[in-house]
Amino acid sequence: MRILRTTLTVAGLVLFSVLVLAAGMRLGTDLGAEADATGSVGALPPTTVAADAPTTSMPPAEAAGELATTASTPAPAAVAPTPPPSDGTLRAGDENADVLVLQQRLSELGFWLGEPDGGFGRLTTQAVLAFQKAQGLGRDGTVGPATLAALATATRPLAQRAADGLEISLDRQLLYVIDGGVVRWVLNTSTGAPATPTPPGDFVVQREIDGVRRAPLGDLYRPKYFNGGVAVHGSSSIPGYAASHGCARLSNAAMDLLWASGVVDVGTPVRVL
Repeated sequence: MRILRTTLTVAGLVLFSVLVLAAGMRLGTDLGAEADATGSVGALPPTTVAADAPTTSMPPAEAAGELATTASTPAPAAVAPTPPPSDGTLRAGDENADVLVLQQRLSELGFWLGEPDGGFGRLTTQAVLAFQKAQGLGRDGTVGPATLAALATATRPLAQRAADGLEISLDRQLLYVIDGGVVRWVLNTSTGAPATPTPPGDFVVQREIDGVRRAPLGDLYRPKYFNGGVAVHGSSSIPGYAASHGCARLSNAAMDLLWASGVVDVGTPVRVL
């Protein structure tokens, strides 16, 4: 009887263990299926690192910034501009020491151009034209080899008459301002064209207008009349040849000079030769 009870007890324990084991296996299977479906539970795949992957001790953003800085190409060094080659000719628009020397030489010879400043402007062009006319050179207003050579040996021009006043040369298209018996200034002028020539003779300044006269044939800036309607006056066009309607044109700046200097007041002699 005792042997039978013991046998039954062992058999019961074995049966109970089998049942517990089966229930545990089923529970694990159900939990695993639910975890895979929801993604909330379950084992992650192992993380692998390549053996030759680079490493850095700074954050990725800083590493990228350092890489970009290192790889950037440095800006090229500034190069001073090379001056253009010179053909030895000075012309309108130039601005340099050579122009200043030119202006000083022209002023020394009496060819008025205002205050020398190293800039080849309109007044310098007018002075160069006047010099070329006085020397019998081509009248282009630029300073090439022939004009430079003439400048080296030239002397102050002489008027045909030494009396004070204005002397206008129709042949050379020049106006001389004579003061104290010597030529004070030489100015480029454009007298009457062949169809409307400026009459030669001895005259005096009869009247003047300190302003602009609106005439049928064009504007006259601060004119000084010496022969009826014929005057010395300022204009925006003073070419190297006779082109006016009978008057003697000067640059407006030269006309201002005559007014300011007081050497061409009413009564001043004007000789047209």
